[in-house]
Amino acid sequence: MSEKGLQGKMEKEDVLILAIESSCDETAAAVVKNGREVLSNIISSQIALHTLYGGVVPEIASRKHIEKINQVIEEALKEAGVTLQDINAIAVTYGPGLVGALLVGVSTAKAISLASGIPLIGVHHIEGHISANYIENKELEPPFICLVVSGGHSHLVAVRDYGEYEILGRTRDDAAGEAFDKVARAIGLGYPGGPKIDKVSKEGNPDAIHFPRAKVVDAVYDFSFSGLKSAVLNYLNSCEMKGIEICQADVAASFQKAVVDVLVEHSMQAVKEYGLNKFAIAGGVASNSSLRVALAKECAARKIAFYHPSPIFCTDNAAMIGVAGYYEYCKGVRHGYDLNAVPNLRLGERI
Repeated sequence: MSEKGLQGKMEKEDVLILAIESSCDETAAAVVKNGREVLSNIISSQIALHTLYGGVVPEIASRKHIEKINQVIEEALKEAGVTLQDINAIAVTYGPGLVGALLVGVSTAKAISLASGIPLIGVHHIEGHISANYIENKELEPPFICLVVSGGHSHLVAVRDYGEYEILGRTRDDAAGEAFDKVARAIGLGYPGGPKIDKVSKEGNPDAIHFPRAKVVDAVYDFSFSGLKSAVLNYLNSCEMKGIEICQADVAASFQKAVVDVLVEHSMQAVKEYGLNKFAIAGGVASNSSLRVALAKECAARKIAFYHPSPIFCTDNAAMIGVAGYYEYCKGVRHGYDLNAVPNLRLGERI
């Protein structure tokens, strides 16, 4: 068969990726077809367990991953109506994340690959979040600007091509999601902070308290939320010392507005400077209703196409890893059995 004929044949063949995600406190597996169609997306959440401790306990998360991962993978294959014999490659998150949690997923993926002979592909967790936008937006293709905001990461990224990224800005201290969790704990909402602040804020006045919007002088696209978090804590301590009653909803709404204002300003500035008319968001904080509304409004005013995954694809899930893994597979990326967990893996870094 000619090279052209072989290429045409390959293009017609479906590519099925079995994906595994275990970077934090979700044990997840999915089957993704041709990089855009999710056949199954199974998630075993540990939120209820970690809520007892006010946050994720790494050792407990790792043990729960070990307990659940085989069940989750079996359920993903069953729901997709496929077996391992139908799978073209196994994609697994190998960083960044909690090292013990990552090791469970990586070890499982390597074991399945070794036993079955199916190719192994390590996927960057943040690339997975960005790739979640392709699932429901079939028309979306690079280049575009993407804001990635989650519990551990705040990145503003220029997506040049599939798997090719330029980091425009990143957090200098607390990530946006981390700030949400800490402030939620301080005002008595508990864990997880993001969804709870989002809900309570709807009852509050976002202009009741003015909290600072930090800017990094030497890096206009970088983020800093540590000062904002400290400002909230100082406000709470001041009210307590003066005997002033604290309105939980007003504090939550005012804090959330300060975060959203910074995220929106940086994002729109990047879109303008880089001359791109497509903008996307990703990560757990991307499901925040106020952030979505504000970005939709600003994008519409600038005639910029705005893309965002459904909430289920914003939080940690394996479907997004399967999408990213598909494009790595198409580029010929394969990993050996020396693949290891890299807890501090930087976006764009390869092993």
